[in-house]
Formats: sequence, C-alpha cells, structure tokens
Amino acid sequence: MRIIETPPDWPVDEAAARALQDELRGRVVRDEPGPPPGTGHVTGLDVAYDDERDLVAAAAVVLDAATLEVVEEATAVGRVSFPYVPGLLAFREVPTVLAALEALSVEPGLLVCDGYGRAHPRRFGLASHLGVLTGLPSMGVAKNPFTFTYEQPGPARGDFSELVADDEEGREVVGRALRTRHGVKPVFVSAGHRVGLDTACAHALRLSPRYRIPETTRRADALCRAALKEALGGRI
Repeated sequence: MRIIETPPDWPVDEAAARALQDELRGRVVRDEPGPPPGTGHVTGLDVAYDDERDLVAAAAVVLDAATLEVVEEATAVGRVSFPYVPGLLAFREVPTVLAALEALSVEPGLLVCDGYGRAHPRRFGLASHLGVLTGLPSMGVAKNPFTFTYEQPGPARGDFSELVADDEEGREVVGRALRTRHGVKPVFVSAGHRVGLDTACAHALRLSPRYRIPETTRRADALCRAALKEALGGRI
C-alpha cells in the first residue's frame, strides 16, 4: 500500500496552522441550506491512527442517500507530520482524507465527518476545513460536545437542544445535541460548509435509522480500521 506523504507546503507548527485556519474559515459558506435529505450521495469520512508509526488511515464511504446502500469505498494511508494540538487536529488528517476522496470515481455529494464543523473553538472544525478545500457541502456529527454546553434534549428520537459556545469567539449556538434513538444519549451535529443546521440535523436522523451513530460514520470507521490493519501487515 502506498503511503501518502504530507504536502511540502503543509503547516508544520501551530502558528502556521492557525494562520491558515483563519484564512480558510473566512471562506465558509453559511447561507446555503444544503442538499435535501434522501437525495444524491452522502459520504462518510473517518480516520484511524497508529501513533507508534505516525500513520493515519482515512476512509471515504459513499452511500446512496435514499437507500443507504454503499455506492463506493476508498481508503488512503498517510504520514502524520503535525503535532497533536487541540483545535488543530484537522492538520493531522486532511491530506490523507483528501487522498481517499480523490480516489473515488463517483461524486461524493454531502460530506459527513466524524467530528465538528462550526462546533469548534475557532469555529472551523474538520468538516468546515474539508468543505472549504473541496467545495462540497459538509457537516459534522460528533460523539461528544467538545467543550460546549447544552441542556439534555427530550427522550424521543428527533428531540434536540442547542449546543452553545461562550468563549473568546463569543457566545453563540454552534450546533445541536440531537437524539437519534429514543432514550439513548445524543450526538452533536454542526454545520460545516454550504449546509444549514436544520438540514444537517435532518440528514443525521435519516442516516441513523437503527443506531445512535450515522451509517456513514459506522461504515467509514470500520473501513479505516481495516485499512490501517492491512497497512500494518508488513507492507510498509
């Protein structure tokens, strides 16, 4: 398996990464509703790490938005050259995720990340970053609320509450705590790029017919773990 090398102009320190983050977040489009749920393609994105070897495996799984059947899958394995810095994790993952996306032969449609979009300390999480770089609509569905606060939503599927930031960037609603299964703890949905929060939540519900986590994330998680295992099987 070929190992994706980090681009030569990729930021290598915190200052450079923050400068690029500031530049790119000014390009986020927030006034488009996004593709209607159940139409076109939705692509789940996830990564798995091997910290000992500084490797990251990325998976892109394209689903038919109407049936949730897999249309195409692609993976990539790359080097991790950026340090672990909270709020800048995208710089460890983006080159390899882009390589997985570029390996697809079909249009990805809506990107669904296992992480954050607007719900980020600098309001520019992985979903926003990938959306801006690719031009594709994007959203994040995270398993925890990062550092933000929320009230528990009602117990029924579809109940939600606001995910609120109150930090140096200001006080604002950055996402929602959304109940995708009755009585099960919520997921945390945020818009990334070219998608509104209402649409992002509608997609999250449609993508989670049986489990708490969307099918996009479940399938991408399994695929990137398998890709990392294969890469570590003696062919590096």
